[in-house]
Amino acid sequence: VQLQASGGGLVQAGGSLRLSCAASGRTFRSYTVGWFRQAPGKEREFVAAISWSGGRTYYADSMKGRFTISRDDAKNTVYLQMNSLKPEDTALYYCAAQSGNNVYKDYGYWGQGTQVTVSS
Repeated sequence: VQLQASGGGLVQAGGSLRLSCAASGRTFRSYTVGWFRQAPGKEREFVAAISWSGGRTYYADSMKGRFTISRDDAKNTVYLQMNSLKPEDTALYYCAAQSGNNVYKDYGYWGQGTQVTVSS
Protein backbone atom coordinates (compact mmCIF):
# COMPACT_ATOMS: atom_id res chain seq x y z
CA VAL A 1 0.00 0.00 0.00
CA GLN A 2 1.28 3.45 -0.90
CA LEU A 3 -0.19 6.46 0.86
CA GLN A 4 -0.32 10.12 -0.12
CA ALA A 5 -1.42 12.70 2.44
CA SER A 6 -2.64 16.13 1.40
CA GLY A 7 -4.81 19.00 2.51
CA GLY A 8 -2.59 20.72 5.02
CA GLY A 9 -2.13 24.45 5.12
CA LEU A 10 -2.20 27.60 7.17
CA VAL A 11 -5.39 28.41 9.05
CA GLN A 12 -6.38 30.74 11.85
CA ALA A 13 -7.33 29.42 15.25
CA GLY A 14 -10.94 28.26 15.24
CA GLY A 15 -10.79 27.37 11.57
CA SER A 16 -11.08 24.04 9.80
CA LEU A 17 -9.11 21.85 7.45
CA ARG A 18 -9.77 18.51 5.83
CA LEU A 19 -6.83 16.19 5.29
CA SER A 20 -6.96 13.42 2.73
CA CYS A 21 -5.00 10.18 2.60
CA ALA A 22 -5.14 8.62 -0.84
CA ALA A 23 -3.99 5.03 -1.17
CA SER A 24 -2.96 2.81 -4.01
CA GLY A 25 -3.66 -0.88 -4.01
CA ARG A 26 -6.91 -2.75 -4.39
CA THR A 27 -6.67 -4.22 -0.89
CA PHE A 28 -6.87 -0.83 0.79
CA ARG A 29 -10.31 -1.56 2.14
CA SER A 30 -8.87 -4.33 4.29
CA TYR A 31 -6.53 -1.98 6.18
CA THR A 32 -7.02 0.04 9.32
CA VAL A 33 -5.90 3.61 8.64
CA GLY A 34 -4.61 6.04 11.20
CA TRP A 35 -3.51 9.65 11.41
CA PHE A 36 -0.54 10.73 13.48
CA ARG A 37 1.16 14.04 13.97
CA GLN A 38 4.54 15.32 15.02
CA ALA A 39 5.31 18.83 16.16
CA PRO A 40 8.88 20.20 16.21
CA GLY A 41 10.78 18.89 19.19
CA LYS A 42 8.01 16.49 20.15
CA GLU A 43 7.37 12.81 19.66
CA ARG A 44 4.95 11.59 17.09
CA GLU A 45 1.50 11.11 18.57
CA PHE A 46 -1.65 9.26 17.65
CA VAL A 47 -4.51 11.41 16.35
CA ALA A 48 -7.26 9.12 15.05
CA ALA A 49 -7.88 5.80 13.35
CA ILE A 50 -10.64 4.04 11.49
CA SER A 51 -11.13 0.31 11.22
CA TRP A 52 -10.98 -1.53 7.92
CA SER A 53 -14.76 -1.76 7.86
CA GLY A 54 -15.22 1.87 8.79
CA GLY A 55 -17.45 0.76 11.60
CA ARG A 56 -15.14 1.84 14.40
CA THR A 57 -13.29 5.07 14.93
CA TYR A 58 -10.74 5.98 17.56
CA TYR A 59 -9.50 9.37 18.70
CA ALA A 60 -6.92 10.80 21.01
CA ASP A 61 -8.64 12.54 23.90
CA SER A 62 -7.59 16.03 22.83
CA MET A 63 -9.15 15.52 19.38
CA LYS A 64 -12.51 14.10 20.43
CA GLY A 65 -15.34 16.34 19.39
CA ARG A 66 -13.15 18.39 17.07
CA PHE A 67 -11.75 15.86 14.59
CA THR A 68 -13.66 13.32 12.52
CA ILE A 69 -12.09 10.47 10.59
CA SER A 70 -13.93 8.79 7.74
CA ARG A 71 -13.16 6.64 4.74
CA ASP A 72 -14.41 6.22 1.19
CA ASP A 73 -13.15 2.88 -0.03
CA ALA A 74 -14.54 3.49 -3.51
CA LYS A 75 -12.05 6.35 -3.74
CA ASN A 76 -9.34 4.61 -1.71
CA THR A 77 -9.26 7.65 0.52
CA VAL A 78 -9.43 8.35 4.23
CA TYR A 79 -10.28 11.83 5.46
CA LEU A 80 -9.57 13.73 8.65
CA GLN A 81 -11.91 16.65 9.17
CA MET A 82 -10.40 19.02 11.69
CA ASN A 83 -12.58 21.73 13.24
CA SER A 84 -11.99 24.30 15.97
CA LEU A 85 -8.28 24.16 15.31
CA LYS A 86 -5.90 25.44 17.95
CA PRO A 87 -2.31 26.64 17.67
CA GLU A 88 -1.23 23.50 19.51
CA ASP A 89 -2.58 21.44 16.60
CA THR A 90 0.29 22.75 14.50
CA ALA A 91 2.30 19.75 13.32
CA LEU A 92 3.24 17.55 10.43
CA TYR A 93 0.38 15.12 9.94
CA TYR A 94 0.94 11.61 8.62
CA CYS A 95 -1.43 8.89 7.54
CA ALA A 96 -0.56 5.25 7.99
CA ALA A 97 -2.10 1.84 7.33
CA GLN A 98 -1.91 -1.59 8.89
CA SER A 99 -3.62 -4.92 8.83
CA GLY A 100 -3.19 -5.65 12.54
CA ASN A 101 -5.43 -5.16 15.53
CA ASN A 102 -3.75 -2.43 17.56
CA VAL A 103 -5.01 0.83 16.09
CA TYR A 104 -2.60 2.92 18.17
CA LYS A 105 0.67 1.48 16.91
CA ASP A 106 2.45 -1.05 14.67
CA TYR A 107 1.59 0.65 11.40
CA GLY A 108 3.64 -0.75 8.55
CA TYR A 109 2.78 1.67 5.78
CA TRP A 110 3.29 5.42 6.01
CA GLY A 111 2.65 8.34 3.76
CA GLN A 112 4.65 11.54 3.61
CA GLY A 113 3.46 14.24 5.97
CA THR A 114 1.29 17.24 5.26
CA GLN A 115 1.94 20.39 7.27
CA VAL A 116 -0.81 21.97 9.32
CA THR A 117 -0.10 25.38 10.80
CA VAL A 118 -2.63 27.11 13.03
CA SER A 119 -2.02 30.77 13.76
CA SER A 120 -3.28 32.47 16.89
